[in-house]
Amino acid sequence: MDSTSRSGRFDLSANKLVEDFNATIMIEQRNCPFDIKNSQAHATMLGRQGIISQADAEAICKGLDQVAQEIRDGKFVFSTADEDIHMAIEKRMTQIVGPAGGRLHTGRSRNDQTTTTTKMMLRHTIREVQGAILDLQKEVVEIAGNHLDVIMPGYTHMQTGQPILFSHWMMAYFWMLERDFTRFNDLYRRMGRCPLGSAALAGTDFPIDREFTAKALGFDAPTENSIDSVSDRDHMVEFNSCAAMCQMHLSRLSEELVTFSTQDFKFIELSDDFCTGSSIMPQKKNPDIAEKIRGKTGRTYGNLMAMLTIMKGLPLAYNTDLSEDKEQVFDSIDTLLSSLRIMTPMIAKMTVNAEKMREGADRGYSNATDLADYLARKGVPFREAHHIVGSMVNYCIKHGKKLDELTMDEYKQFNDKIEEDIRQDIALEACVKARTSYGGTAPEAVRTQLEEARRVLREETQSLA
Repeated sequence: MDSTSRSGRFDLSANKLVEDFNATIMIEQRNCPFDIKNSQAHATMLGRQGIISQADAEAICKGLDQVAQEIRDGKFVFSTADEDIHMAIEKRMTQIVGPAGGRLHTGRSRNDQTTTTTKMMLRHTIREVQGAILDLQKEVVEIAGNHLDVIMPGYTHMQTGQPILFSHWMMAYFWMLERDFTRFNDLYRRMGRCPLGSAALAGTDFPIDREFTAKALGFDAPTENSIDSVSDRDHMVEFNSCAAMCQMHLSRLSEELVTFSTQDFKFIELSDDFCTGSSIMPQKKNPDIAEKIRGKTGRTYGNLMAMLTIMKGLPLAYNTDLSEDKEQVFDSIDTLLSSLRIMTPMIAKMTVNAEKMREGADRGYSNATDLADYLARKGVPFREAHHIVGSMVNYCIKHGKKLDELTMDEYKQFNDKIEEDIRQDIALEACVKARTSYGGTAPEAVRTQLEEARRVLREETQSLA
């Protein structure tokens, strides 16, 4: 990465196999706009500092503008002979402006150049990802707010646990996504230091102004240590980590959408335009998009492990191993953004089957905990109440009854403290309404949660504006 030419030091030209093997130019083209801004800021700084003439600095910047236009127009020729976009862009710019172009690389190395460019790209991408997260969060809040009275079973171990509001279940994913949003925010801030000016590893003896280039490129300040600056890929490892966690949350939601849309549940139905059919079974309506998101999660996990493995045991400072950093990150970017952007309209168009959800909550003894709580309020120690209700459930299973279908004589067989008020206490609506603790499933608690979520959305939407 340090050398910009084989002339002088080498007797032989690079083997074509070496050119192709070493080249990253074909996978890193999305970095071109950021690399050009990087170079323009560097050239401007060189001119301001009198390291090169103002005329040369302006010529370089204009030449880079032309290169940028050629790239946008699809006229720029990318060749593995140039190895990477940095060399390709500088070479083409020099062809345009002449000898002045050769002065651009004064006081810098590709080592600090590539890290700066990638940090710029990732900071831009983080804002894109956060925007997509917010769009999905807004849809989650909209769906939850429109279904505040829908009761469904809540599960542990995929066994019916307690009745909850569908809106409460939906909002669980809002807060998962909120942690993702803030994780990316934290990473964005940590990436606020600019490596440009660190040169190959030791800095430079030219009187550069790193504060100027850092601010010109949207960073907060320059990095503090030139050796660390050129060998650091923490931001790329961490991006893959944040992406993997966010994708994991999407995968969990996808799994439940797949499960709840089965014929056995029928809690929801996904819109036809987000499903596919079978090549042999004409009745099938498969939740392929949710399954695809779930499947793609493995890619993001693999990308994280690949980046960690690339970095394992690397000595300071730059090593060509680091040129393998981009492919995994780019794949995580594309995988996460596409998953977020398709999940949002998919859940927006799904149908919520309130009747089926309530039936599910009603048939799984989901009010058993409330019956135990009822006995505890009557003075029965909770552990004893827990055992009593377990016996009652066993009795109901054997006799094909629900807990609220027992006669008063049957109730009394288990505990004589049970009175007529038991029926209203263990009705599903009562069970849900009773969970008024902060963060609970009672309608008033969920409304509070929705108000807080809307406040968070307002603030975070404003922060991205």
